Amino acid sequence: MDEIGESSASAKPSASTKPSDEIWAKLVQSDSKYSDVEIRSDECEICSEILATSSDKHSWCKIVRNSDLCSATMENKSSNTILVDGAELRNGDNVVIKDGSEIISGPDREGFVSYRFQITSSPETRQNLLKITIDVDHAKCSICLNLWHDVVTVAPCLHNFCNGCFSQWLRRSQENHSTVLCPQCRGVVHLVGKNHFLRAIAEDMIRADSSLRRSQDETTVLDTYAYVRSNLLIGYIKKGRKRANTTTVDQNDGTDHHCPQCVANVGEFRCNHNTIHLQCQACGGMMPSRNGLRVPQYCLGCDRPFCGAYWNDQGVTRSSSYPVCSRDILKPISEHTITGIPLSAHEKNLHEQSITESCIRLMGRTLQDVISEWIVKLNNNEIDTTRMMLNHAEMMTAGTLVCSDCYEKLVSFLLYWFRISIPKELLPPEASAREDCWYGYACRTQHRSEEHALKRNHVCRPTRGTF
Repeated sequence: MDEIGESSASAKPSASTKPSDEIWAKLVQSDSKYSDVEIRSDECEICSEILATSSDKHSWCKIVRNSDLCSATMENKSSNTILVDGAELRNGDNVVIKDGSEIISGPDREGFVSYRFQITSSPETRQNLLKITIDVDHAKCSICLNLWHDVVTVAPCLHNFCNGCFSQWLRRSQENHSTVLCPQCRGVVHLVGKNHFLRAIAEDMIRADSSLRRSQDETTVLDTYAYVRSNLLIGYIKKGRKRANTTTVDQNDGTDHHCPQCVANVGEFRCNHNTIHLQCQACGGMMPSRNGLRVPQYCLGCDRPFCGAYWNDQGVTRSSSYPVCSRDILKPISEHTITGIPLSAHEKNLHEQSITESCIRLMGRTLQDVISEWIVKLNNNEIDTTRMMLNHAEMMTAGTLVCSDCYEKLVSFLLYWFRISIPKELLPPEASAREDCWYGYACRTQHRSEEHALKRNHVCRPTRGTF
């Protein structure tokens, strides 16, 4: 019997590589009395003790992780022949092993330990293995014949265009025609919205082939034309039963009218058959898209439409026929209030949230006081907004109108800056003695290990890896 069957085995990283925190593969032994061999390095040697009471080790095989991240190359370092998926592997020979490959520590199944090679990469690593192949010609706008820029999709035909290109087409169609037709198939368009999935694909294609990139001047012009910020309903009018001798719509006929201005004039405006409508993301009601008004219809942080401010300005209140959300949902940053630390703060690390809460309490302040102070700093451009998880971060001021969800994201961002501005000696005792995690706020282990989340400070910049 080979000596590896006589005692436990362990993984020893080779001298040329550094061990990683991640266990990317294991050799799982068929005999439960032996522990699994955990493989952490991209290149490692598997060794076995010659005797259970001896410190001497014998090199058995070498495993090197392949670039595809879902296989490895195994070299027989033993003087004996071993079996890999039923094939003999002699000393010095190499073979590719995959997830599930069977490895026998000797030339025969009888009397030798059996292993199963198991890849245990993280979900993030496995996600990176997914690749999408697309022909460049299938990713071009049929209006400008270039690769999509800020791509939008129209329905029901599901053709795709640059936002700026289609926005110009939409304006011309509204001026000259009773319906909006798809530029590609000439079908009637009822809906248009941004396609974030295809936008990411287009950006990946540009990174892969820089010749597809347009000039800065060209993309700037397209962005100035772009009109689509969220889903737009085109020609949305629900007509109910008309009364005799009148042109108004009977609002008591049981029809669910979502937009008051589709039914009657409100504020000297009434929707026509080609009016573009927005669906409120809070109440689900409809409102006409009206650019140029002083009344906001969109949250600048997420580009989603909310109807409260618009309908309140028009003097329309909620009814059984017309849902209208509260105007407090969309308002200036300086007018929002908060009483508790958002769940998203500090990358959802509850230990760090508790420390921040203790800091605020020890200072004799309230959360709202702290946030108001840092909103002033934001307004004065004293904060780097690179990591702010909001659209148009560079435009954010105290007067910017945002929805409740985006305000919580802003609070989480400001609390990070508040924490890193506090000297260690002013932190609670249980926090001041902790060392910074190498991976800082980007650490994934803080979500998987309570011990690690508690032991290391994660409200800091990463000092290892590429971020």
